[in-house]
Amino acid sequence: MTGINTISKSGDLRLCHVIQGEYQVSGDPDIVLTTILGSCVATCLCDPVAKVGGMNHFLLPGKAEPNGIRHGLLAMELLINGLLKMGARRHRIEAKLFGGAMMNKNLAKIGDANCAFAIQFLEDEGIRCLSQSLGGSKARRIRYVPTTGSAQQRLVDGHIEPDELNHVSRMPPATDDDVTLF
Repeated sequence: MTGINTISKSGDLRLCHVIQGEYQVSGDPDIVLTTILGSCVATCLCDPVAKVGGMNHFLLPGKAEPNGIRHGLLAMELLINGLLKMGARRHRIEAKLFGGAMMNKNLAKIGDANCAFAIQFLEDEGIRCLSQSLGGSKARRIRYVPTTGSAQQRLVDGHIEPDELNHVSRMPPATDDDVTLF
């Protein structure tokens, strides 16, 4: 497993929380990548043949210097390169996209810009997007199994404290009425 991470134990699985500006790749079947998204976007990538995958969590679209890891372009490149180093092949990589909500109507439409960037990037790179849950006005809690590409999403009603978006959070067990499986 490479990237920046925070790992906690949940039963036999190890949860690795990916916060803003981070990415994580793994070939360990016991790892579940998690994140909480507001206007940010998480790109989840998997090579189902090599059984490696990963997730990034970017705050702003495009590129910027010098702290570009919070920006989509560098976050995407780091994630893809991490997977290629683990044996993934570009033509087999499959994507799932999450996030980009409008969390505050008084702020610029950063969520929309993040979504547009992620979709365009995948298209430009020839990476097939299997599913997406983008936009809206609700935050999302995501679980992603990088070795299989399976994902769970839980929409969050109400306000999420800004600190919660940047720190490890334990996701309660999923129930049928609040989880979307991709």
